[in-house]
Amino acid sequence: QVQLVESGGGLVQAGGSLRLTCTASIRNFRSCRMGWFRQAPGKEREFVATIKWSGEITYYGGSVKGRFTISRDNAKNTVYLQMNSLKPEDTAVYSCAATFSLSEPTTAANYDYWGQGTQVTVSS
Repeated sequence: QVQLVESGGGLVQAGGSLRLTCTASIRNFRSCRMGWFRQAPGKEREFVATIKWSGEITYYGGSVKGRFTISRDNAKNTVYLQMNSLKPEDTAVYSCAATFSLSEPTTAANYDYWGQGTQVTVSS
């Protein structure tokens, strides 16, 4: 059974930092692409970042590029999202996702497994 568990969310002031962690119980974690998405109240799910199985190739959503960094530790079945210079508009539920597909990596529909999400709230 595949399980993704996020942690590290919370309340932070604008300009602050948080690091989200996603631990995956998934066979062949080393072979899957991992992604982070977020959804704010009343808004559609938004792509945040994705990382290839090797960790060599990453993509970021335009609104977080330069502020967020995705990384992974295959030995620990874990993916991270370091979030710096946080803004109130970053407030959302952040979810990690996994896929073995080679389809477009910034599209949520191409991910097969999802965590429950962790709340990030940035105060002004």
